[in-house]
Amino acid sequence: MARAPQSLKARALGLIAQREHSPVELRRKLLAQAMRQRRAAERTPLASQAADTDADEAATATTGVTVPTAQELDELLDWLVAKDLLNTARFVEARVNLRAQRHGNLRIRHELAQHGVEIDPDKAAALERSELARAIGVEQALRRTGGRRGGACEANAFPGGPRFQRRRRPPRGGRP
Repeated sequence: MARAPQSLKARALGLIAQREHSPVELRRKLLAQAMRQRRAAERTPLASQAADTDADEAATATTGVTVPTAQELDELLDWLVAKDLLNTARFVEARVNLRAQRHGNLRIRHELAQHGVEIDPDKAAALERSELARAIGVEQALRRTGGRRGGACEANAFPGGPRFQRRRRPPRGGRP
């Protein structure tokens, strides 16, 4: 049985509950979900019967949920910002903390630029000061793992799995 489609606000809150998002990223994800919902509505038999209606009316008729417009999406993003559920400063802080241990300043700045946000000057200066120490830490980690980046357990490095997992296993429910 298919689940009922979520409203635009429920989808936005679900995405925000998983991790911090920038407004640009959240808008892109919600628009992509709306387009998938619109295409699914156009493929249903009811939508093909109502050929004279547009896609929004077909989506409403088949799924019971209207496909959001860009204006509705902008209003939702404004509401999320007003309720402090969508905060650009919090997003930048989380993204920098997540990426700082493994990546350099240029990559972090480029990723933030892709999300449509900039790093504040104080945080940028702190990243500049700590870049050498972070690079030394990454180099030491690579030396400990023998140049491999995956860490201690690299099950994907071996096609058949690690050597101890490659022995023949009896088939399920059959003879060995």
